[in-house]
Amino acid sequence: MFKYIRNEIETIRKNDPSIKSNLEVFLHPSFKVLISYKIAHYLYLKKHYFLAKYVSEISKRKTGIEIHPGASIGKNLFIDHGFGVVIGETSVIGNNCIIFHEVTLGGRNSKKGKRHPTIEDNVLIGCGAKILGNITVGENSKIGANAVVINDVPKNKTVTGKKAVIKK
Repeated sequence: MFKYIRNEIETIRKNDPSIKSNLEVFLHPSFKVLISYKIAHYLYLKKHYFLAKYVSEISKRKTGIEIHPGASIGKNLFIDHGFGVVIGETSVIGNNCIIFHEVTLGGRNSKKGKRHPTIEDNVLIGCGAKILGNITVGENSKIGANAVVINDVPKNKTVTGKKAVIKK
């Protein structure tokens, strides 16, 4: 856990130029929610669903960020500001991703099974973006602010718009 905390400190310091010291990182909502997520996810994997959800709910109330304990999150996720971020149960997030405030990684139906997006490595998701359904956003892609994405995004692409279209 100490290695994870040290890594989170480095990730936040690297991505948020307003942070002036390691101590300030402990006040950052991304730090708080990801530490809580790590605990909740562990409980979820051990099938302690109520406790996992309880930890998640407390974190949501403190940070304004909702991460379902069943979501799978890689290394070095950075959630900037974060308020209003929702990450659904079957979401998968790769390594080195950045998510801005009011982003939703949500489902498009209530069926059992995989129903939330897969975000591959090195993806940047702009504020207010909605990525919905069992789709994949390819590595090194960028999702513009307020984009609504309901189809797969190939790697190394940028998408923008209310009905997101591939720009590059």
